[in-house]
Amino acid sequence: MSRLLISDSQRRTRLMRRQHLDVSSRAADSVEAAATMVGLHATTPSTVHLAAWARVDPELSRESVDAALYDDRSLVKHLAMRRTLFVFPRDILAESVGALGPRISASERTNMLRDLRRSPDFDDPEGWIETARQAVLAELAGGESLTSTELRERLPALDGYISHGVGTTWAGRAPMVPRVLNMLDAEGAIVRGPNRLRWHLSRPAWTSMPLWLGEDLPSMSVHDGHCALIGRWLRTYGPGTETDLVWWLGSTKTAVRAALAELETVQVDLEGGGVGHVLPDDLPEGTGADGMGDEPVEPQAVLLPELDPTTMGYKERGFYLGGHAPQVFDSAGNGGQTAWWDGRIVGGWYRRADSTIDVVPLEPLSREARRALDARAEELAAWLGDEPLKTGYTAPYAKGL
Repeated sequence: MSRLLISDSQRRTRLMRRQHLDVSSRAADSVEAAATMVGLHATTPSTVHLAAWARVDPELSRESVDAALYDDRSLVKHLAMRRTLFVFPRDILAESVGALGPRISASERTNMLRDLRRSPDFDDPEGWIETARQAVLAELAGGESLTSTELRERLPALDGYISHGVGTTWAGRAPMVPRVLNMLDAEGAIVRGPNRLRWHLSRPAWTSMPLWLGEDLPSMSVHDGHCALIGRWLRTYGPGTETDLVWWLGSTKTAVRAALAELETVQVDLEGGGVGHVLPDDLPEGTGADGMGDEPVEPQAVLLPELDPTTMGYKERGFYLGGHAPQVFDSAGNGGQTAWWDGRIVGGWYRRADSTIDVVPLEPLSREARRALDARAEELAAWLGDEPLKTGYTAPYAKGL
């Protein structure tokens, strides 16, 4: 029996509609946007707010996003897929900790052990890690929130450094405490709580995960967590390839294949070759997982921040990226600020010193596309006002601007 085909244009329609980029499918708030996208990237703090702005009603405020993060705590920061910082609603947080927490925390511990064993200053690397771990948990058990610097000042057990680049011009010493905190974050024991800086900067104060949430995080097996995350991903991003899922999760083929089998996904052909997976109720001949089918949406202008979950949602990106990868992604694979038209990346954008937003085309644009992108840039500039905007990565197209 031959497989059904999902074309690139159908995939772009799904992307626009299901990822809240089509104006008729906006999310109600930042929590819904994060839930649909299976998390918002948070390595660059401003990405959380800008990714929400791109998907929510124009009345969204930065303050409402901060309220979800720090007051309601309906969004929680967590080190997750690919050892990347994300913002999750609570239910997806539990799924992520279950699916990926053991793997990431073990990796963090292994990497610490490697470096500690290379250092002449640690006689018992395993003992040092466990002592540091218990010291952090005990200090945060009372509900206080402390930065990594404050923890190091209070806890002599954390006062460990390793040397790097000995004999080179870039020689130096690096504290071990951030790595201990990352390990505990990955396993779901502690969490980045209040942010001591403004919305576009980051100085987190760490606190106990159960105390921050007001409840214990539900436990979930690695397999069940994979099934939950992959099921969510396919509803929003599907069809996707096995390569997409293994990369996005930072997991293994074995774990991904087991989850795909459990979900009874259906294989489809993708335009240009390749095999994708969709959920059983999401075949192209039906109404689709969102009940809307694959009817095209009107061409629309979209501006997304660096490391946006749509830009970073796939490993095999040709259907929306075309040949622009060298201009959009840096050598480490970080996607920059992007401008979209009709479901494709057609350029980037940057903020000028006078707070206006300028679109940088990466291909010839129609008058309609250029007008729409410039109008969207004006909307973003108005939303930001004179607020500073610190970004973390400079896309290749933006160097020198």
